[in-house]
Amino acid sequence: IFSSMSYGPAVEDRKELDAWLSDHDNKFGHFINNKFQVSEDAALVNSIDPATGSVLAQTTQGTEKDVDIAVNAASEAYNTWKNLSGHARARHLYSFARHVQKHSQLLAVLEACDNGKTIRETRDCDVPLVVRHLYYYAGWAQIMDTELSNWKSVGVVGAIVPWNFPLMLLAWKLCPALAAGNTVVLKPATNTRLSALLLAEIAAEAGLPAGVFNVITGGGAMGSTLASHPLVDKVAFTGSTEVGQLLRRLTAGSGKKLSLELGGKSPVIVFDSADLDSAVEGVVDAIWFNQGQVCSAGSRLLIQESVYEKFLSKLKARMLKLRVGGSLDKTVDMAAVVSESHKKSIEEYVQSARDEGAQVYQVECPEGCYYPPTLITEVGPSNICVAEEIFGPVAVAMSFRTAKEAIALANNSMYGLGASVFSEHITLAVETAKHIKAGTVWINAHNLFDAAAGFGGYKQSGYGRDGGKEGLYEYIKPKWQQQLRFPTPEMDMSKFGAAYSASRPCITPRPDAGLPSSSTAEVVDTSCTSSPLPRVDRTFKLYYGGGQKRPDGNYSRVIKDPQGKAFALVGEANRKDVRNAVECAVKAQPGWDKKSGFNRSQILYYLAENLDQRRDEFAAHLSALTGQSKSSSEEEVSETVSRLFTWASYCDKYGGSVQETTTYGTVLRLHEPVGVVAVVCPDEHPLLSFVSLVAPAVARGNAVVAVPSEAYPTVALALYQLLETSDVPGGVVNILTGSRDHLSKYLAEHHDVQAIWYFGSLEGSRFVEHTSAVNVKRTWVSYGVVRNWLDQQQGAGEEFLYHATQVKNIWLTMGDIYAN
Repeated sequence: IFSSMSYGPAVEDRKELDAWLSDHDNKFGHFINNKFQVSEDAALVNSIDPATGSVLAQTTQGTEKDVDIAVNAASEAYNTWKNLSGHARARHLYSFARHVQKHSQLLAVLEACDNGKTIRETRDCDVPLVVRHLYYYAGWAQIMDTELSNWKSVGVVGAIVPWNFPLMLLAWKLCPALAAGNTVVLKPATNTRLSALLLAEIAAEAGLPAGVFNVITGGGAMGSTLASHPLVDKVAFTGSTEVGQLLRRLTAGSGKKLSLELGGKSPVIVFDSADLDSAVEGVVDAIWFNQGQVCSAGSRLLIQESVYEKFLSKLKARMLKLRVGGSLDKTVDMAAVVSESHKKSIEEYVQSARDEGAQVYQVECPEGCYYPPTLITEVGPSNICVAEEIFGPVAVAMSFRTAKEAIALANNSMYGLGASVFSEHITLAVETAKHIKAGTVWINAHNLFDAAAGFGGYKQSGYGRDGGKEGLYEYIKPKWQQQLRFPTPEMDMSKFGAAYSASRPCITPRPDAGLPSSSTAEVVDTSCTSSPLPRVDRTFKLYYGGGQKRPDGNYSRVIKDPQGKAFALVGEANRKDVRNAVECAVKAQPGWDKKSGFNRSQILYYLAENLDQRRDEFAAHLSALTGQSKSSSEEEVSETVSRLFTWASYCDKYGGSVQETTTYGTVLRLHEPVGVVAVVCPDEHPLLSFVSLVAPAVARGNAVVAVPSEAYPTVALALYQLLETSDVPGGVVNILTGSRDHLSKYLAEHHDVQAIWYFGSLEGSRFVEHTSAVNVKRTWVSYGVVRNWLDQQQGAGEEFLYHATQVKNIWLTMGDIYAN
């Protein structure tokens, strides 16, 4: 050692772990109602230490019956847990945190052995973050009644976590769920079950009531069984995009809330203005932390051309110093990957890069379930190793010339989970971070986490957040909302909304067809006083790109009044009209987002002003169209003007905040627009519901493709004259009329639509949720439940802002003055 100055081994003692395993005869059942339940005839699976290949223990391979027992236990416990005061739940979480601290070393050793990761990571990162989340959400339990007074718990949460951070990701879901008053049934990953069972045992020791936190073990299919259980109200999942899509389809139409934290291919942008040596260390944290088995791993290195070769030279030199070895050795930087099968998957990706002509640089590592730190160069955006998530210690490197090119390359991915920017020019770094489409962007760092800052993705990296106040919204619902549990409708997905139909001529029109009743005074032909002139026909067209358009199919739909007489003809839009409208929205949205909140608010205020000037006309239109009374129509118009004022007010008052993390620096939470939002409106209150849905979306910088009430669309179409005269840019609001379900089909299938809000039937809600999996778009559906649009909470509550935005956290590191 003294001649080579190499590190000697410093192996952590595992005798306490062995004692704990021995206490349970190295055999574990499910943990339900604060007890281990081991069935004598249950199938058992070995838990393997990846670093040594030895068997740690055996765990139960659960069945559908086991899932049912656990969920019923959680459901029974929920009735008591939800009614505890926030202070009582805070005390429970505080006690839980204290007991985790008291057993922290046991947890760290077990996590290292069960997963294969280094003891340094489990001891210094994973377990402390579990404790941090418990304390943080104990605080939210205490103040939830005042800070989130219009929200309540969801019910039973089915949590499904992967094997890369078994403890940490468990805590990310468990803590906010319990704080909000939910109970939890957790299914850990097949390969890493033991730390979840130990944590549940510690929770029982800390006094958490029976049934509040339950752990069931089993194969991958058990996750689907848990997610589809009729008493599970919320599914929280972290894992691959493919499994996330499966769960979205599985739970479609059931009423279950769903949050998905999925895969990533995170870019690391290194500008020539970066401190290159610090950036090298940032890359080490980005891609070789946890053997690269991190969903936010910085696996795409984008290096400015002027320093590309110099940076790679420094990076390769640093790679030679990385130490790979056993998970309990406190001196190693990397340990084993989780399994031999996963190692083989990594090897196949690297070989495919060689087959495509890439250059592969690797350093030595031990034999066994280890994979060496790897750098791949001479690749382009279309290479498999650049486009797909490898989930191992493999980085790919490409060069760029300008900041715009770096942003374009960073966003050239179906993923959007994390990113990092390295530059000593803070304005350049922050502006770059602003334009990267990812849920978390670190500046001069990578893979920093804290309970106060939410973590989650854009695009096919999923939706929902773990951590922060934003993470609480995944486990609560508006107080006015009933329990959403629906039997899954039986339907043929391939046939839903597929038929295109149109109306034939109607020879029983209203005398005032298409016009408000106050505008139907008879006009006399002055050239022949005995003959009144026929009224001028009013044509209602589609509206997109800032202009009135005829429908592609040149078919029309007859809109009838309550007496069955023809009121108007509107265009029958088809899939080409959807394509055209979405293209206009995609083109308009970035510019609309770049406008200041003040500018957007002025436009919405102006729209409200113009609507108020024509309030009598719109009220008469509503009465003639729907048959409702004059007073009801006047109330609806008045409330619509008020809603426009509400959302104009929120244009510049919901931009975000500063997160109070434990890291020295500043973390900015930005509420960014989702992008292009499809809004499918109900028939109830056709003017008010249309504006109540469209206005919050555009207020927060989204562009909208709206389908107004199928039965009463003309009152929404009458708005396009106001849109044109109120300075709303073309393409920000687009209106298509026709069959609600036919148009919803193509909007749900469209890859350039980032979210769809559907207020229609239960069957349509199921179709939208099921089909949204195609590009993991966000959904908000009504399940056929009618809401009172006149009510402030139901028609303009905080949930509208939640659905209209997605959270990005930008981590600004510090240390030039006070490094310590």
